[in-house]
Amino acid sequence: MAVYTDITDDELAALLADFNLGAATSFKGVAEGVENSNFLLETETGRYFLTVYEKRVREEDLPFFLGLMQWLEQHGFPSARPIPDRNGQVLKRMRGKPCALVSFLSGLSVRRPGVAHCREAGDSLARLHLAGAGFPMRRENDLGQSSWSPMFSTLKAQAEGLKPGLAAVIEGDLARLAAGWPTGLPEGVIHADYFPDNVFFQAGKFAAAFDFYFACTDALAYDIAVALNAWCFEPDGSFNITSARALVAGYEARRPLSDAERSVLPVLAHGAAMRFFLTRLHDWGATPAGALVRPKDPLEYERKLAVHRSSPDLVLFGGGA
Repeated sequence: MAVYTDITDDELAALLADFNLGAATSFKGVAEGVENSNFLLETETGRYFLTVYEKRVREEDLPFFLGLMQWLEQHGFPSARPIPDRNGQVLKRMRGKPCALVSFLSGLSVRRPGVAHCREAGDSLARLHLAGAGFPMRRENDLGQSSWSPMFSTLKAQAEGLKPGLAAVIEGDLARLAAGWPTGLPEGVIHADYFPDNVFFQAGKFAAAFDFYFACTDALAYDIAVALNAWCFEPDGSFNITSARALVAGYEARRPLSDAERSVLPVLAHGAAMRFFLTRLHDWGATPAGALVRPKDPLEYERKLAVHRSSPDLVLFGGGA
């Protein structure tokens, strides 16, 4: 979440005139993340989030994202619910950009996930995958493996600026990932960004997930790999196998992995680290001047790439905790 688009009081009042939410009583920008402009809105009827979709989000993808959020909420998965206007429309416009209001979620994200948090994360990710089964829409993963080499071709200078010699190392990683990327795995709706800051807890238990704006149709095990990277590395850059086992055990308590899925977790985790390194590298040099935003450090994921490169079987640990 971030703020790239300022909204005036008159513009907000004009938007709310289409809804049955009453007048605004509080409105402020949220300075987290890098994708869209987000605002915490309080009205006479409750609390909501307003999201203005910025340039990375394609407007033609929004029916998938918003439809998925509605589907998950209807199928028992705790997530933000898009709010329809008086005509039943959830997709609106602000300053010529698409926008939407969603329900406010209660809870707190954890900054330092422990083993119990990781088990909850795995369990909730499996709940998400099961709740998403049957969702009738499909969206390809436009940040999947086939996109990484073309993306990096425009970022080599930035990589060298971070660390001399890094561009050649990344090109080697990309070649290995292209040669060994698995196919034929079970697919479905994945979150594709299941980080601790996109998950809320209450009293140590999973409460809700949000920020579905990278969601797509892809291998379910790839979503687990994204989560392993996001939840199971320590601040010193080491991989916590105990936390990883807990995450996978939590997942398998609801949806057991096949042998094929488990065997390719190392390459999927290496690839997931590559995806986030590349997008962070892009954002590091592309954040607009004056934006209320904190771009995330690509070197965090460069260090994770190094771990996967040097210990390719690190996450091949089985499902028991």
